[in-house]
Amino acid sequence: MTQPEQEPSGRAHRSTVVHRVEISYRTVLAVALTIGGIWLLDLLLPILVVIVVALMLVGTLNPAVGWLQRRRVNRTLAIAVVFIGCAIVVVGAGLITIPSLFAQVSQTITNLPEIQKSLAHALESHRLTAPLANAIRTFKPEDRVRGVNVTTAVTASLGVVEVIGYAATSVVLAIYFIADAERSRAALYALVSRRFHVRLARVLLNLETIVGGYLRGQIITSVAIGLFTFALLEIARVPNALALATFAALTDVIPFVGGLLATTPAVLVALSRGTAVATIVLVAMIGYQEFESRVIVPRVYGQALRLSSAVVVIALLVGGKVGGIIGALLALPIAAALRMLVEELRVDLPGDDTDDPSLRARDARAERAYARETAGASPAEAAAVATEIAHEIRQADAAAGKDPAETPLTPGKE
Repeated sequence: MTQPEQEPSGRAHRSTVVHRVEISYRTVLAVALTIGGIWLLDLLLPILVVIVVALMLVGTLNPAVGWLQRRRVNRTLAIAVVFIGCAIVVVGAGLITIPSLFAQVSQTITNLPEIQKSLAHALESHRLTAPLANAIRTFKPEDRVRGVNVTTAVTASLGVVEVIGYAATSVVLAIYFIADAERSRAALYALVSRRFHVRLARVLLNLETIVGGYLRGQIITSVAIGLFTFALLEIARVPNALALATFAALTDVIPFVGGLLATTPAVLVALSRGTAVATIVLVAMIGYQEFESRVIVPRVYGQALRLSSAVVVIALLVGGKVGGIIGALLALPIAAALRMLVEELRVDLPGDDTDDPSLRARDARAERAYARETAGASPAEAAAVATEIAHEIRQADAAAGKDPAETPLTPGKE
């Protein structure tokens, strides 16, 4: 028997097994496309946000344009009336708020040494807050202002200009979408198979409902904090209560940061009434914002957008983490839209085995009727028929006592 070849150390060679890993070109292409898609999405994210905001404006303002049209107002005039009316409201709120706030802030800065002295004196009278008294007394805001260099100021200014530019672009894009609604809708329907046109019409109607619900929820929360702030400051006899309350209502639309923006000027102005009044205003504002974030927001938006309270909170946290203020601002309508799309597109969730034969039969009848009525029709004509059928289904649901937005055309498996 042949002996294995010995190494100098006397040990036999061990056979080496080589494993070859082959990666197909399809896998490489898929990975490259995924990385490229993520990079492109990150690059185009501001543009996507502009489009989403424009579509939200369309969903919010288009019903008002339609209401005016049903009262025999020319569409162009109706669009002008709606957008000019919105501009007047925004400018009016700014005129009420900004000049008064600037005047009050300037006065507060002038009186800041006296305010610091009285605040430090109040802190010294308590053992727990005494260490803060010296920090308040020696604080010099002018040193902070000098610490801001030109580069930082220019960067901040450019950021503000960029945001204003994106906002203006969203408004202009929304005007184009509403003014040329027929052509825009026809282009969308031309890209989608006719088999799904009825469902697409229902999706668009539900998106309009979602945007309207989000707007109503935001109006409720903004009015609520505005009334609370006005009542609080009036009772405390704080100057410019109306301007401060209006500012709080406007900043309430910004998740997370809005509370700080609403509280800071109210407390600063309340310092003119004394440290005790400012402390009461601070505690009351913080308490209300906790109540709003934990009770009002989940319930109001949960009912308007048909989301559970837990989903509302989680969506705000995820949106804020992923997209900052803009992400948090768009988180709730996006979450509601995703929930609706899961229903309308028949996405089978792992734990859901719902199947309603009557809804499937209704879906089939609707699609057959649509196919008959749109044979040879253009995308614009087909879109009008699909929208009419979707409206009839919603009206039938409403007559039967069902929530149209809760009932998909065909949930479950096909």
